[in-house]
Amino acid sequence: MQSQKNHKIDLNSDYPCPCRRRGRLTPIALTEAFGCNRCQQIFVVQEGGYVIEQLSTNYPYKRAWRWSGHQWSMAHSSLGRGYLSLTLAIIFGLVFLLLITTLQSPLSTSITFRVIAALFLSVLLVFMLWLACRR
Repeated sequence: MQSQKNHKIDLNSDYPCPCRRRGRLTPIALTEAFGCNRCQQIFVVQEGGYVIEQLSTNYPYKRAWRWSGHQWSMAHSSLGRGYLSLTLAIIFGLVFLLLITTLQSPLSTSITFRVIAALFLSVLLVFMLWLACRR
């Protein structure tokens, strides 16, 4: 079993690209940065040499990785877990309100049809959450 201990990043070594495009990170001379020969991204060494951070990105948050000696792992994944629980609480609250308003609406349509429609909308919300958190 491999150790999960994070290793300090050597500024004179080559590493595999964390973007999973089979590229190699090579040191950029006179800087504390690496460049990928495949995806052309630049990665800067942060946090005392244990983390690399993607310099130019289209994402609203910065992507960072730690080196375990064999592979890269995401460095700031706990932030996403906090947002996931908040998002789930909001979705369950919306589903609860949707079911209450569905059951209290006028009786012009059958209750089973309204409950099925409410459940379909809640499944649609959960699917949208899954698509948003997938990346």
